[in-house]
Amino acid sequence: MRDSNFWFYTIMIIVIAHFVVGFGYLIYKLSPKKEDKKKNNDQK
Repeated sequence: MRDSNFWFYTIMIIVIAHFVVGFGYLIYKLSPKKEDKKKNNDQK
């Protein structure tokens, strides 16, 4: 019984970490970069 709990928690930690990294990556990719803001301000 204790061995199956170890694998259950290990897999759940990996899945949760995968979601956290995925959301972090999406936020990083969707956030506007500082360079883009400067270029947009110069064009106005």
